[in-house]
Amino acid sequence: MFADAGFAGRLLGWAADTLRTTVSVVRKPADQKGFAVLPRRWVVERTLAWLTGHRRLARDYERHTSTSEAMIRWAAIGLMTRRLARGGQPAVRQGPRPLTYQ
Repeated sequence: MFADAGFAGRLLGWAADTLRTTVSVVRKPADQKGFAVLPRRWVVERTLAWLTGHRRLARDYERHTSTSEAMIRWAAIGLMTRRLARGGQPAVRQGPRPLTYQ
């Protein structure tokens, strides 16, 4: 697992004890000035962007964390099944539909 430097505190011990996994903390180089892409950080940002593409996850509507977790799982399952159904073909974004007049 990867984590931002802001989560480097108690998360590392909790993950080792509870989850029995190690967490790699992504830190910026000490001599860095300005913006630079951090390694592996884009993976987390990309995944969150995919998940927030679902309307229910665009805002925090849920009262209980278990409901939020279920909605995240539902969105992730939807993403995986669409990818499996494509059969290795790249994703194609649909353009706007033409207006039809009757």
